[in-house]
This record gives sequence, C-alpha cells and structure tokens, in this order.
Amino acid sequence: MDPVRRPILFVSLPESGLLNPLLVLAAELSRRGVEDLWFATDDNRRAEVENLAVKAPVEFASLGEVIPELSAVSWPDDVYREVTQASRFKAHRAVIKQSYKPALQAKKYRRLEAVVDEVRPALMVIDCVSAFAVDLALTRKIPFVLSVPFVASNVLTSLNPFAKGYTPRDFPVPHSGLPGRMNVVQRLQNELFKLRTMGLFFNPAMGKVLQEDGRIRKELGLPAPSPMTRIDKAEMVLCNSIAELDYPFEMPEKVRLVGAMMPPLPEAGEDDGELSRWLDAQSSVVYMGFGTITRLTRDQVGALVEVARRLDGEHQILWKLPKEQQHLLPPAESLPGNLRIESWVPSQLDVLAHPNVKVFFTHGGGNGFHEGVYFGKPLVVRPLWVDCFDQAVRGRDFGISLTLDRPQTIAPDDVVDKLTRVLGEPSFRENAERLGALQRAAGGRQTAADLILGLPALA
Repeated sequence: MDPVRRPILFVSLPESGLLNPLLVLAAELSRRGVEDLWFATDDNRRAEVENLAVKAPVEFASLGEVIPELSAVSWPDDVYREVTQASRFKAHRAVIKQSYKPALQAKKYRRLEAVVDEVRPALMVIDCVSAFAVDLALTRKIPFVLSVPFVASNVLTSLNPFAKGYTPRDFPVPHSGLPGRMNVVQRLQNELFKLRTMGLFFNPAMGKVLQEDGRIRKELGLPAPSPMTRIDKAEMVLCNSIAELDYPFEMPEKVRLVGAMMPPLPEAGEDDGELSRWLDAQSSVVYMGFGTITRLTRDQVGALVEVARRLDGEHQILWKLPKEQQHLLPPAESLPGNLRIESWVPSQLDVLAHPNVKVFFTHGGGNGFHEGVYFGKPLVVRPLWVDCFDQAVRGRDFGISLTLDRPQTIAPDDVVDKLTRVLGEPSFRENAERLGALQRAAGGRQTAADLILGLPALA
C-alpha cells in the first residue's frame, strides 16, 4: 500500500438501524476533511452515501443488490410473523434460521473482496451484524472497528453457555428480554435460553447448514466461526450507548461508549418547515414511530386510532405510518381530530428534539431507544423482536419507559394506560433527561471520530 494513503472503508448491511450510525460517522470524518473515505453497502443506499460529502468526498462501493433473504424489510409475511411472535426464544430461533445463509453471506463476501482489492483499506469500520465483513478483515489482516447500535452487552454476552463472554455467567442473555435482577424462575429461563440456542445447531436441518458453511469457509480460506472473535480481534468496539443504560458489568477497555450517533441538528432545515410550525402550535404531542421493519395489521392500526381518539382534547398524536400501510386506516372522515399521520418525516431527530413532543411511542430498536433518551423523552415501548425486548426491560428498570403488556395485539386500554402514566408521572421525564445529558456528554459522532483517527492503523 502507498505509505501516504490511509483509506477508511465503512461496511454495513442496508438496514437503517445498522447503517445510519455509520453514515453519521462517515459524514463527520468528511466534515473534518479526512481523505480516502469509502462506504460499502447495497445499491439501494447509494444516494445516501453519495450525499454524505461535506469537505472530503465519500466514495460509494457497491455490494450489489439487496438480497431479500438477508434483509428483514423484504422478508415474506410468514417469516415476519415467525420472527415477531410472542415467544422470545421461538422468535430468536426464527431469526437465526432466516439469517444464517452461508451461500448468500459468501456472495456478499466476494463482492466486498473486490472492493477491498480496489480500496486497499488501512482500516475497516464494520456494523456488528456484517459477519462476512469481519471474516474478510480477519483473513486479510486488516484492522477493523466494530460498530454496535445496541447496548454493549448485546455483543459481549455469549449465547453459548460453555463459551467465553465478557459479562457474568448469570447476566441476562441477549434477545431474552430478561431483567438484570432475576428471580429463580427467570434465572432458569435464562439458562434454558442459552441451552436451547446451542441445541438449535444439533438439529439435522441446521446440521446441513453447518456443513454448507464449513465447505464454503474452506473454499474461502476462512477460520471456523467463534462467537466472540469479532470482539477479540477488533481494534475497538464503538458502541452507541452509555454504561448507565445497561446492567452493570466490567467493560472491556476496547469497548468505547459514545452515546447516540447524532448528525448536526436541525437535520431537515427548511424541508421541515410546515411540520415544525405544527409542532410549535401544540402543547403536548405523542410521537408514534415504529421503525422500518414493523408491519401493522388492520386491527392494530384500528387500535392505535382508538388510542388517539381517547387522548383527544389532552394530547396531539403525530404518527409516522408508512404509505404502504395507510390503506389499513379507517375512512379519513372518521379519524380523530388530534391525529396527524405522515408517511415520512424529514427528520425523526428534529421531531424528538422538539420541546412539545412529550413522549416517544416506539418499537424499542437500538437507534430509536437511544435517540429518544438522547433528547430526554420518556418512552412507551411496543417491542418488535430480538434486541427490542432487551432495551425495553432496561428502560423499564431505569425508570424511563413502560412496556405494553401484549405487544402483538395492541390493546387500546393498555396503550392509553401506559401513555397516561408516562406523561403524568414526572419521574419518567426526569430520569430520561438525566440519562439524555449523559448521552450528550459522551460525545457521539465527535468522540467517535476522535477515537477512529487516533487508532494506530491511521497513524
């Protein structure tokens, strides 16, 4: 490699929850005039990458078209129902079965291999779910940083009861939604969750997948997978959270907690003018936004309309509901007057930052959870899947949120009760504001950029 070149290659799957923090970080490095920035992701995100440049360019590197089997946004409805079912273990199992696709991962690996041959990066910054990119960094001996948009224990806790982890043995396992302080039954559930996860790989069908993975790894010259390799071998683990939003454990030195990764605000500028004026005119707004993966049914949409109706006269409701789901709404003339529905908002961050938004009704994904807290907003959580339950239980235990009793059905009585309590009890707002101040003090994109630029690989 040319000794004067120090290319940085960002790699991410196209899912918003994984991609967005890295887009913010890449833009910050561009803002500082850092040269030789590259961003590899799927073709549907090309425009967002090409619009990142502030002072220095950020070059888009294609990983090809989105592979539907690897993208939760495009999973069939029957798969969506499996991965969001009420049983946390069965949902966890369904996610593993759906995403563990060795041949498709190998396809992305080979596309990235071509990118690496062109770019010859001095450092890779990789979202924590892109296992193919970690494999390539290890094979090519390229220093890499792991980007984690969840609480740190999500990647530091082993799902294998006999394997190494960085949290205590009795720590709640990821995707279980179990609390830090467990009773006897919950401790048993925690152990069974790990044992059942390990047992998945003794299933004959999964055995065939393991054989396929082994064959492909041999062809590509990859080592056998190990759950903690991505942590052990990373130069740094960059986590978009803070210690106070997780249960206590001894944090490895290489894990750096920088809080939510925020772009400069306001983000939307003049594009947000009309919505901003509407927010200015309200006294109390409930913002409902359930991420890019949530697919509501007609009954669930009707239940949320009923929630707005019951809150009419006290609170306005701003609901970000994707256009493709709006056909599920009742006739427009029957909608309550306090309900404003948008298929898209110029900036969710600008909405959450507005002082008249009093609570965030969310699915509890890593980004949304941390963004709400960053702006000091208490939450009501309708957990969708996997990590959402983990964030939801921490929010409840730290006094910043309440979780729906039956997330799958959405009972209006339950939602109204949770919203009313969070809006009416000052402790929720006070705790959220305290934790929000700690998030902002962690430094976000600026601290992350300082840490990246201080690594030996870029010296």
